[in-house]
Amino acid sequence: MKRPLIYPLDRNANKEAEEMAVFYEETLGFTPNSLFTMMHRPRIASAFLEMNQAVMENKGRVTSGLKRLLAYLASRTAGCRYCEAHAIRAAERYGSEQDKLNNIWEYKTYPAFSEAERAVFDFAIAASSIPNAVTDEISENLRKHWDDGEVVEILGVVALFGYLNRWNDSMGTHLEEPAAEDGKKYLGKNGWHRGKHAY
Repeated sequence: MKRPLIYPLDRNANKEAEEMAVFYEETLGFTPNSLFTMMHRPRIASAFLEMNQAVMENKGRVTSGLKRLLAYLASRTAGCRYCEAHAIRAAERYGSEQDKLNNIWEYKTYPAFSEAERAVFDFAIAASSIPNAVTDEISENLRKHWDDGEVVEILGVVALFGYLNRWNDSMGTHLEEPAAEDGKKYLGKNGWHRGKHAY
């Protein structure tokens, strides 16, 4: 794309934008341009923030780091380079082990990943595929390792990033430098690049 579909608002454009910027400074170290495009309609941005907080809240075994790694794989499946970079950056910031960050592409065989994590990642990829590829086998394997509430959390992440993948790839959201650096660091060896998110 020659330019984003619409440009984000300035973070100081209004009180709501300023307040939301504070939350994301803690989460990612910067406020995503995607949020400031949503801020053209503040209610959409507010609803998204509430959903984001609810979905990403750490309730126990589906840890913050695991949620970000599955968000990465969901975004990779959808093809959104912007969200891939954001998810891998957040995974690092929320405690994913270096070994797992470096070898997420090999999760099916790499020894650092548990069978429970593999079940999550298989499900995330299938649930993010179009058409949807969740089968009885994938579902049964997921239920073998995770209870109903945990499955809801896992699918919540996939669904949240489904929204973000569509938003950012259609918007052509400009990728922020800190996320781009982490994209190169962790994903570059496997062909990641900014794609349509560079201007």
